[in-house]
Amino acid sequence: MHPLFDLTGKVALVTGATHGLGLAMAEGLASAGATLVINGHSSREKIDTAVSYLRDKGYSAHGYRFNVCNEDEVEQAIAGIESEVGPIDVLVNNAGIIKRIPILEMELSDWMDVIDTDLTGVFVMTKPVAKRMVARRQGKIINICSMMSELGRDSVSAYAAAKGGLKMLTRNMATEWARHNIQVNGIGPGYFATEQTKPIRVDGHPFNDFIVSRTPAGKWGDPSDLQGAAIYLAAPASDFVSGQIIYVDGGILATIGKPSNEA
Repeated sequence: MHPLFDLTGKVALVTGATHGLGLAMAEGLASAGATLVINGHSSREKIDTAVSYLRDKGYSAHGYRFNVCNEDEVEQAIAGIESEVGPIDVLVNNAGIIKRIPILEMELSDWMDVIDTDLTGVFVMTKPVAKRMVARRQGKIINICSMMSELGRDSVSAYAAAKGGLKMLTRNMATEWARHNIQVNGIGPGYFATEQTKPIRVDGHPFNDFIVSRTPAGKWGDPSDLQGAAIYLAAPASDFVSGQIIYVDGGILATIGKPSNEA
């Protein structure tokens, strides 16, 4: 493995990594040599299943159940991870939710659920990890943003507000901690083929046709497409990169119009 992308001996914590994009990024980090710690909140069974999946592939993996929005749970979990597994070298803030509700129909409780998880949860999760990174004078933090960090869309106001805020939180974290040799960056996924999107990824479905035609690459992303960006931002290759958001979107944000079908 090229030393610039070698994560051997590093401990990487990925939140919300029991399935989907989080699990894919965790697997990518493990393939580069990292020892994994994955987090979930809703189900111990899901955590154990994901850990078993990773271990069956020959990776070193550990699972912890805690709520990223709960300061006491987070502090206790971080202390336990650093004692039982090792110092956290890489933190991937992936845990998040979305509620598709038009603004005029959204209750304050729904709004706060999304903001608390997708934005405040990153603040809560990162503080105890970053304090330890500052003391060690090294660390990598990767916040999972979104194309909604840049664009609006019907019925996702709380999610877009949270992800837009997360983009700026990423830049402020980078500003404050760069002097401590900590790099903070973000990844903004486009539209990916996951179990969640499976029902709408069929020919003839209006949203599927829109995504395929709107994306210059002409397809949905595969979760493994996120692994390269995750490895890069976690590895020595990005030691002088901070405050950036890498959009892994097949080119959607690069163009304003529908791509031409002409050769």
